Amino acid sequence: MASVHAYKRFENSLVQKVKHTILLIGKGMLSGGALLFQALTRRYTIVLVPHSAQKVYNLHFTLVSFCCFILVFVGLAGVFFWYGTSLNTTRGSFTDRDSRLQDTQASLDQLRDETALLLREAKGFETALSGTLSSLGSDIGGRNNPNNPGGGDLSSFFDITETPDGILQEVHDVRQLAGYLSSVVEPVKEIGTLLNSQSALLTEIPSIWPIKGGIGHISMFFGQNKNPFSGQYYIHKGIDLSTYRQGDPIVATADGQVVTVDYEHSGFGNNVIIKHKHGFYTRYAHMLTIRVTTGQRVQQGEVIGYIGNTGLSTGPHLHYEVHIGSDVVDPYKYINIRSNLSRSH
Repeated sequence: MASVHAYKRFENSLVQKVKHTILLIGKGMLSGGALLFQALTRRYTIVLVPHSAQKVYNLHFTLVSFCCFILVFVGLAGVFFWYGTSLNTTRGSFTDRDSRLQDTQASLDQLRDETALLLREAKGFETALSGTLSSLGSDIGGRNNPNNPGGGDLSSFFDITETPDGILQEVHDVRQLAGYLSSVVEPVKEIGTLLNSQSALLTEIPSIWPIKGGIGHISMFFGQNKNPFSGQYYIHKGIDLSTYRQGDPIVATADGQVVTVDYEHSGFGNNVIIKHKHGFYTRYAHMLTIRVTTGQRVQQGEVIGYIGNTGLSTGPHLHYEVHIGSDVVDPYKYINIRSNLSRSH
C-alpha cells in the first residue's frame, strides 16, 4: 500500500509541474506576442526638412507597413527582372528566326532562279526532241498526258499568271515539267529502239570504209573510165582505193558469210566475196594475202586480208564492189553511210 500511495503522490506532483510549465510557456508566449505586436505597431516618423522651404514633411510608418513595403518592392523588382530576362530571350529567339528566315528566303530565291533555268533548258530540250521525233516520223504533241493537258508542249509554262504570294507558281511549274518529262519517256524509248534497229541494220549492209582506219583515197570511181592497159573506155564495176603501199588491212564492210575465196591471175588476183543480208554481196580484189576461208562468218570491221598488187593491176590498191542480187551498184553510195547519217542529223 505504501508504494501505491507514493506512486500517486509522484503522479500528482508531475501533473502539477506540467501544468505549471504550460502556464509559464503560455504566459511567455502572450508576453512575447504582446511585445512583438507593440514593436510592429509602434509608429516611427521620418522628418524631411527642405532647405528652400519652411514646411516640414513627416513620414509616419510602422514596422508592419515597412515590411510590407519591402516585400512589395522586392516583388516588383523580381517581376521586372523576370520580364527583362524573358524579353531578352524572346528578342534573341526572334533574331535567330529572322536570320533563318533570311536564309530561307535566299534559298527560295535561288530555287526560283534554278527553276527558271530548268524551264529554259527544258524548252530547248522540247524543241530538239520534237525536231528529232519529226525527222523520225514520230510526234509527242498528240500524246495524252493526264499531268499535262497541253500534250507535252512547254509553252504552257510561260503563259501562267504569277500567283499573289509568288510561291505556288514555282511549284506549279515544276509539276508541269514533271508531267512533260513523264510524257516523253515513251518517245525517248522509241528513239532508243529505232536507233538500236538502225544500228543493227547498218551492220548488215556495207556501210563503212573498207580499209581499216579510214585511210586511203579513191583512185578510180565507179562507172565509165579509161582502161589503164588498153586506153579504151569501159564500165568500171567498182571503185579502186589506194594507200600507195601494200599491207594495209582490209575490213569487211558488213556482217556476212564468205562465199568465195579465189585467185585470178589475169583478173582480180587474190579476191574474196562476202554474202550479206538483204541481198547484198561485196567483192575485195587484188589482195596481197587473205585471212578468211570459204564459209567463215565475219563481222563488220573484221580484217579479211591486206592490200596488194595481185592479178591484173597497175599498183597496190583495193578493188571494191557492191552487188545487190545480180545488179552491180556504185559502192560510193554506201561508203561511210554512218558518218553521212550523223552529219545529216
